[in-house]
Amino acid sequence: MSESIMGSGCELILTTSPLKPVEEIERSLIKKFRKTVWTKFIKAVKEFRLVEEGDKIAIGVSGGKDSLILCKLLQELQKHGDVNFEIEYLAMNPGYHPVNEKLLKENCEHLNIPINYFDSGIFEVIDKISSDYPCYLCAKMRRGTLYAKAKELGCNKLALGHHFDDVIETQLLNIFYAGMTKTMMPRLKSDNFEGLELIRPLYYVREEHIIHFVQSNGISPMNCGCMVAAKKTSSKRLEMKELIATLKKVHPDVDKCILKSAHNVQMDCVVGWHKDGKSYNFLDDFYPEEA
Repeated sequence: MSESIMGSGCELILTTSPLKPVEEIERSLIKKFRKTVWTKFIKAVKEFRLVEEGDKIAIGVSGGKDSLILCKLLQELQKHGDVNFEIEYLAMNPGYHPVNEKLLKENCEHLNIPINYFDSGIFEVIDKISSDYPCYLCAKMRRGTLYAKAKELGCNKLALGHHFDDVIETQLLNIFYAGMTKTMMPRLKSDNFEGLELIRPLYYVREEHIIHFVQSNGISPMNCGCMVAAKKTSSKRLEMKELIATLKKVHPDVDKCILKSAHNVQMDCVVGWHKDGKSYNFLDDFYPEEA
């Protein structure tokens, strides 16, 4: 029996299943979870050309369910795929409680994930300058630190564990709270670290199937481990999860439609947009001399 508990922007997954041997866990990705996880992962890798010959890919290993399954998926692709690439496993400690730090290291050791572990102290900084709304700034600082470490190690790509649900929730967050149409890209170039790209190989993998994977294999992943967000009682992302769940009761495919909307933008029916730092407006077609 297992249970998933949603909290303040973090998720705690409890499982009473025994931890399975790593060989069995790896086989389950290709067999038991072939349809729900492996094929979705491969679809994103191929469609967006996320993994290419000669890549050196850094994976941000937080110790949570998403980063752990991402590590195992890329390991399986490295073993069984026809593309040669290297992997660096970056486990940054932003200020975890010792219990979380121990859990991260034990899980990675069991799963044969050879992490490069280093400290950053980000939680302490966030608590001082942005304790009321920590998650956005924390994610930005953690990503910047990972980019810098990946660059230092000669990597050309940084893989993060954002999944299908993260993508569509982010789209709605941007609409409702930022007043813009913007999504998580499956692949993008870094603005501040030349030669580095960010990739999201779990783009098509649903969170429920990741949860099923860790529960089925007896893995107890960390939650976000944040000592700052743990003090909060609300989460805008949780609001989006609940909204989507409510909408799905009436329209079961609403989540698919949200994702598809970012792939199917009708530019003839958009009032204004931004590209490469420049603003455009539909009236530019009516008055080209003023554009």
